[in-house]
Amino acid sequence: MRVSEERAIATAQPQAGFEPQRTQVRLVRQGLTGHPFWAVSFSVAAPSGDGYAKLTTVRVDANTGEIAAVNRER
Repeated sequence: MRVSEERAIATAQPQAGFEPQRTQVRLVRQGLTGHPFWAVSFSVAAPSGDGYAKLTTVRVDANTGEIAAVNRER
């Protein structure tokens, strides 16, 4: 892996589209070759405290630093 966790967060942050209250990062391996990606999740809690008002997950290639996917759930 050539891309640090911190760099992955910085790369993914603009894709969130909001100011997150919480950021979670995990390394995942996908495909037959186990290609590494950083999965960076940004969230804002719902006012009721039950779940999320906003949630975006960005997958960043851990070798190149390129954004591979963006998933906005809310």
